[in-house]
Amino acid sequence: MYTTSTSPHREPIRIGVVGLSASGGWAATAHVPALAELDGYELRALSASSAESARAAGEKYAVPLAYGSVEELARSEEVDLVVVTVKVPHHLELIRPALEAGKMVFSEWPLGADLAQAEELADLAHGRGVLTAVGLQARSAPPLRYLRDLVAEGYVGRVLSRHKKPENVRRYFKPFPEAIAELTSLPAPGDARR
Repeated sequence: MYTTSTSPHREPIRIGVVGLSASGGWAATAHVPALAELDGYELRALSASSAESARAAGEKYAVPLAYGSVEELARSEEVDLVVVTVKVPHHLELIRPALEAGKMVFSEWPLGADLAQAEELADLAHGRGVLTAVGLQARSAPPLRYLRDLVAEGYVGRVLSRHKKPENVRRYFKPFPEAIAELTSLPAPGDARR
């Protein structure tokens, strides 16, 4: 189990990952290692497409709670933050139960398969007062930050289109620790300052 809290005053934020698979994938290669490096977070639970798949992933990554559905994970009193790492066509059906359960959500981008889905999820989060974040790893890449500055200064001019090469993004991106830290650096769940 990945627990990384050294603070004597605050319990770790308990994370449930949707889409962590024993066979690998984005959650296994980016999220699990990132969580192992972050202070104040505990990988507590996961859900997969079936109970059997969840059990296998739980055993492989030493995650104590494995659920065969996101609904079960979202209802768990052992989860504070749900991290959704699956392909976009499934975001709506996987994020909605977490928001309805009042859980904070970190979702890989984009939030929804289209604007209507993204607006529905954003409205649901806002209506429930749930903190959320969408992972945009490349936003911290030095080349993209420099380009942003050039555009802001008027050096580049009006941007009409863009294209990114995955190999360049992978070279510079930082997995989700910065966004997850921003999301959860707010007062702890149940904190009166929230």
